[in-house]
Amino acid sequence: MKRSLRILALALLAGTAASTARAQYYDMANQLVSMVQPALSGGLNYRGFLDAGYTTGVGRNGCSSLEISTTQGFKYGSWFFMGVGAGVNIVFAGQGDQPDYDFAPRSWGNGYNPNYKTRDTGVVIPLYSDFRFNIGGEQNTSFFIDMRLGAAFLVGKNYLLTPDGVLDNSEGFYFRPTLGVRIPVNGKDSRQAINVGVSYQLITNNYWDYGGYYNNTSVNSVGATIGFEW
Repeated sequence: MKRSLRILALALLAGTAASTARAQYYDMANQLVSMVQPALSGGLNYRGFLDAGYTTGVGRNGCSSLEISTTQGFKYGSWFFMGVGAGVNIVFAGQGDQPDYDFAPRSWGNGYNPNYKTRDTGVVIPLYSDFRFNIGGEQNTSFFIDMRLGAAFLVGKNYLLTPDGVLDNSEGFYFRPTLGVRIPVNGKDSRQAINVGVSYQLITNNYWDYGGYYNNTSVNSVGATIGFEW
């Protein structure tokens, strides 16, 4: 009798647990539909960006670069945008081009001649997440803070010589914050605007140098960015 009661109690407990799990799955499914439905119906505030920027190398390992990029995403509320993007970044690098060197760049080894200069150009593809914070209403001129975080890949060659290191074709780190001004250009559609800003760019990469050591390269640059938003 006691055994039958225990089996009955376990069966009731299992049934209750299954019912609770089904209810949780049902709630999760409803929440997922509620999140996806606005995107499918156009209810979310879609935004697109096309940007061009030029930055000049700063610091010991600075390299200038020209970048064209596009970002697609959604604006949440009046002040926050989040999206993803990709770009083409042409990096103008070289070694031996800084006159204040007091030691040889690591990647040149013991045979470095400080009077010998090289120029090297490479194409880096950044893939990033974009977070933008808007300060002020979009009907009038306002300010924004934009932050891109992602990965950068050298394409078309195995390595790119920089003043104090190497960018190779392995995955690197990409960081590009921008502080700027947003200027609406269409009185009937406030989503269309010109964005002008000051940007800092950081690309880092790990590589094996000629001495067989694993080193890190950080390429820094500062410049201006201009873009169109719709």
